[in-house]
Amino acid sequence: MHTIWSFSKSQYNPQIILVLPRDFHSYWQDLCGKYKFQIPHQIVNGGETRFHSVKNGLTLVAESSIVAIHDAVRPLTSVDIIDNAYNHANEHGNAVVAVKSRDSIRQLRNNKSTSLVRDEIYMVQTPQTFRSAQLKKAYEQDYNAKFTDDASVVEETGIAINLVEGDYKNIKITFPEDIAIAELLLRQ
Repeated sequence: MHTIWSFSKSQYNPQIILVLPRDFHSYWQDLCGKYKFQIPHQIVNGGETRFHSVKNGLTLVAESSIVAIHDAVRPLTSVDIIDNAYNHANEHGNAVVAVKSRDSIRQLRNNKSTSLVRDEIYMVQTPQTFRSAQLKKAYEQDYNAKFTDDASVVEETGIAINLVEGDYKNIKITFPEDIAIAELLLRQ
């Protein structure tokens, strides 16, 4: 609901498509009623993987539009981040929100640990925003396990990915402690 609210405040006034597993549709409707959540949106069935879920959502996307794909588990995305991603994708074809790594990074390959240059490492966030033609063409590919996000799907077609500045507050709720951090940030 926080995520949808942020997108509803965007200057782009996007059509909001919520992709959920079929078994969660009635639960979502119950939550909307409980919290009197009335921001217009459409619901689409999720798929086996993120790739398949996004592909299902794209069936409702208008041609010649700008599409922002966002993880519901990132409820703290600001309207400014969303609008910046839309603006950049509109001008340059795509925009993937990311922040520079704050930590030293090591890669483990064949049981050998190697240091990577931190200033060259970005932590990818969402929204990941694309011209619809670029995104729909990319999702015509067969699924590949290396597709971890929309940028990796589009990049596989040979299109360069543009990074735009994200926000360290745009956290992903993955572990229980992330909920406490998000609640703290929401109170601020």
